[in-house]
Amino acid sequence: MFQGRPSTTSPTPDLTDPSTSWAAASAHFASSQSHGPQSHLPPSLGPPQFMYDQHSRPRSGPGVPAQGPYGQSYNPSNASQASSAQPPLLLNNLAQHLNNPPAPAATTGYGQTPQPVSGGKLLLLPNGAPPPAGSEEEKIYILITELLDPETRETALLELSKKREMYEDLALVLWGGFGVMSSLLLEIVNVYPALSPPSLTAHASNRVCNALALLQCVASHSETRSLFLNAHVPLFLYPFLNTTSKTRPFEYLRLTSLGVIGALVKQNENSDVINFLLSTEIIPLCLRIMETGSELSKTVAIFIVQKILLDDLGLQYICQTYERFYAVGAVLSNMVQALVESQAVRLLKHVVRCYLRMSDNPRAREALRACLPEALRDGSFNALLKGDMVTKRCLSTLLMNLNNTSDQ
Repeated sequence: MFQGRPSTTSPTPDLTDPSTSWAAASAHFASSQSHGPQSHLPPSLGPPQFMYDQHSRPRSGPGVPAQGPYGQSYNPSNASQASSAQPPLLLNNLAQHLNNPPAPAATTGYGQTPQPVSGGKLLLLPNGAPPPAGSEEEKIYILITELLDPETRETALLELSKKREMYEDLALVLWGGFGVMSSLLLEIVNVYPALSPPSLTAHASNRVCNALALLQCVASHSETRSLFLNAHVPLFLYPFLNTTSKTRPFEYLRLTSLGVIGALVKQNENSDVINFLLSTEIIPLCLRIMETGSELSKTVAIFIVQKILLDDLGLQYICQTYERFYAVGAVLSNMVQALVESQAVRLLKHVVRCYLRMSDNPRAREALRACLPEALRDGSFNALLKGDMVTKRCLSTLLMNLNNTSDQ
């Protein structure tokens, strides 16, 4: 089912069969790893049923789309077709939205009549009052109104991305301001044609990444996160994550897109976020980046996978069939073998935490006893973890969980 698997004299276990012995499948997996790192994800990120198979489907609920943004379950393998087929209609709708704003209210409700700024557009704080004249807030609001004008949008994106940490209510204004989110989404879909064939320039990459930085601001804010999720805005980023070009513009684009998803999962109470991500193809996308991306992109991608595993629903989902466990375990195993050479401690701590969390599942724990990389057992990383007591303790707990055979 996965490409790159070495031949073996023993029959290949059926990973999709729930009756398959995890111990036997794990022994087969461990044998395949002895031949060196293998790519267990084909170019299309594995079988389409990785996230939607015959054994279970993600539960429905708030924030969980039954279908993708184009009326079908999202599949990265057709992302390029979807992106090339949909933007004309989407661009027209966004342009119409921006060109037909509603008439502003005459007063703010505070007995004041705000003065038009920047082309006659009215600026109001989240509390309904106008920003103080000459204040930093007014400067930020003027930049926000300039997002609506194609002539000033690029400069406004750059300046706002620099100032996004200075104003804590920026996410509220970006989300609530008429036409602002449409302007940001317009920046995203405008670069879809440059994804395939890959022709993204550094200038275009920087511009769309500034828009993504503002989306990350919205995704991070407690009052806009659920709105951002329910609108399925993250799906607009998936075509970026599905790219494979290793040029700097594409790598920067993937990294910034991962940052938006990372902002969603960063909070501890994120069951709705995990539920949403499990209903889409984010796991295979992250797994491929964990195999082929830069060290920084790998770090953000594995952080997302780790946060999914930390949620009970995420752990149950990934460990429900050996096929899913195998996909994640194979990539983690390849990363461990690469880390023996690279000694990247940031990556190692996330790898250890992923293995530790999977060991909480009885069937995954049984499988890990056979296929945990030897480098995590033989002290290969002792020197690297000398100053990281937290990760050392996580690794010790992992090995103790696997050595405890009382649950067998």
